[in-house]
Amino acid sequence: MSIVDDVVNVLPPRMRASAIKHKELIKFAIVGATTFVIDSGLFYLLKWTILSEKPITAKIISGVVAVIASYILNREWSFKNRGGREKHHEALLFFGVSGVGVVLANIPLWISIYVLDLREPHVSFLVENLADFFSAFIIGNLLQMAFRFWAMKRWVFPDEMNELEAELDDLIEGEQEHLGHS
Repeated sequence: MSIVDDVVNVLPPRMRASAIKHKELIKFAIVGATTFVIDSGLFYLLKWTILSEKPITAKIISGVVAVIASYILNREWSFKNRGGREKHHEALLFFGVSGVGVVLANIPLWISIYVLDLREPHVSFLVENLADFFSAFIIGNLLQMAFRFWAMKRWVFPDEMNELEAELDDLIEGEQEHLGHS
């Protein structure tokens, strides 16, 4: 039994039903929180050391490392009961969707740096880093998360059993209507 199952089991019945219904979203959010720590920790490590003059490069590197961790965690945990695609096809789709997510996550940071010019010496060290954090890790991650959750469920880890059941239901319904008219 997983930690999530343990937590869900102690919830009041009404909340438990909602948690069970949204189990994938909860796991996706936990993976997101984990990769957030990886992404932000690596970003600031790089930005404050070897890539101090290249914050966009630092963010792209930290984002790529976080995406790799995200693939492994989502594949093996969040969406482990979905899929059915060949691993190389699934991985290609995952990294394609995540690449779009990285671009979405970097747009607010790019605006903060190059449009609003929130960099030293125009602003203080504290303001620069707060602006970087808010634009990259709050706004950027919210944009990226919403897109990635939708795209992961739709294309990367589709619920093929539900799709097959729906097709079968439609087929049976059509056959029943056909027999009813005969």
